[in-house]
Amino acid sequence: QVHLVESGGGLVQPGDSLRLSCAASGFTFSNVAMSWVRQAPGKGLEWVSGISSQSVRSYYADSVEGRFTISRDNGKDTLYLQMHSLKPEDTALYMCVMGATQGTMQPPPPGQGTQVSVSP
Repeated sequence: QVHLVESGGGLVQPGDSLRLSCAASGFTFSNVAMSWVRQAPGKGLEWVSGISSQSVRSYYADSVEGRFTISRDNGKDTLYLQMHSLKPEDTALYMCVMGATQGTMQPPPPGQGTQVSVSP
């Protein structure tokens, strides 16, 4: 059974940094491209960033390009999202999903995610 557990969220001020983690189990992580998605209050799901299975390629939404960096450690079955220069509009529930792009990502299972809140 696929199990994805996100962590690392919190309440920060604009301009701060955070690093999110996603621990994967129940499948061969090193064979699967992964993405981070987010959902702000009252809004739909937004794809944020994706990475290929062996970290050869990474992809970013325009809204986070240059501020966020996606990475993975296949030895630890863990996906990361390093976030810098956070803005209030980055406030959302962040989730990890299978698939590297907006067109290929799988929907997140219910009940997962880590909350990021950016407020002065």
